[in-house]
Amino acid sequence: STGTSQSTGTSQMTDASTIRPRRSFIFTPGLRPDMYPKALASGADMVCVELEDGIAPKDKAEARRNALALFEAPQADDDVERLVRINSIRERFGIEDMNAILNTPAPPPALMVPKVRTPDEVVIIDQLLTEAGHQTRLHVIIETNAGLEAAVDIAQSSTRIESLLFGGVDMAAELRCENNWDNLLYARSRVVSAAAGAGLDVIDVPFLDLDDMDGMRVAAAQARDLGFSGKGSVHPKQIPALNEVFTPTAERIARARHVIAEFEAADTGLVVVDGKLIEKPVLREMYRIVAIAERMGL
Repeated sequence: STGTSQSTGTSQMTDASTIRPRRSFIFTPGLRPDMYPKALASGADMVCVELEDGIAPKDKAEARRNALALFEAPQADDDVERLVRINSIRERFGIEDMNAILNTPAPPPALMVPKVRTPDEVVIIDQLLTEAGHQTRLHVIIETNAGLEAAVDIAQSSTRIESLLFGGVDMAAELRCENNWDNLLYARSRVVSAAAGAGLDVIDVPFLDLDDMDGMRVAAAQARDLGFSGKGSVHPKQIPALNEVFTPTAERIARARHVIAEFEAADTGLVVVDGKLIEKPVLREMYRIVAIAERMGL
């Protein structure tokens, strides 16, 4: 599977349709389908219907029914990526989530898969979706120590995977450390590295203090500079700042267009731009920047 994953990474260089902005996401509770339209209108690039941590065990079945019912209607073509966060498939609720998804003729476009510890979990989900004829994409959360150890293999375990997400709260608990930037820097870096190796986006955990917008902006900039594509939010008021932080600057967009133009004119696979050799990973990032800029009309 490593080969397929890496080849998808490279093909993304020229297939802009697989590249999209993932600067921000927000959860909307499965129990409250009335909140789904508000989440879609919040400005977030990704909206995730929540079946996992935000739902009490007694409410799981109702939340699941509500969530899947949302996708029975045609979805607006509004550039918002729609996901459902299922429960871990190591638990009964996760198995019941998957069963319901496999049995619906209108599956969600993507699933967020929590607490992944091994590549096998992703492989099983992929195979079940394939057997059901579902095109559903996957976004995988790395939030356990076992998942962190296996992050590279997990990232390359399925061609359905679009992004890795870093789950800081659970990770800090597993590592027995305070949940702050310095303490989790190694863990974050490892997830960024695994995602980059597989040509995936990588998204950081939400900033939980709603009253500290400056702190959130700093944390978002730190994540961006480390290599993250975006960051979660816990409230719509955080989204404009996140989108701003993770939107490529005009300077970066112009440089990316310049590098791509030189590369395509040279047609050799190796190209020197402004005295620097530009290799494939750099080029892939340039295509990503331009694709995002074009999606946003920049």
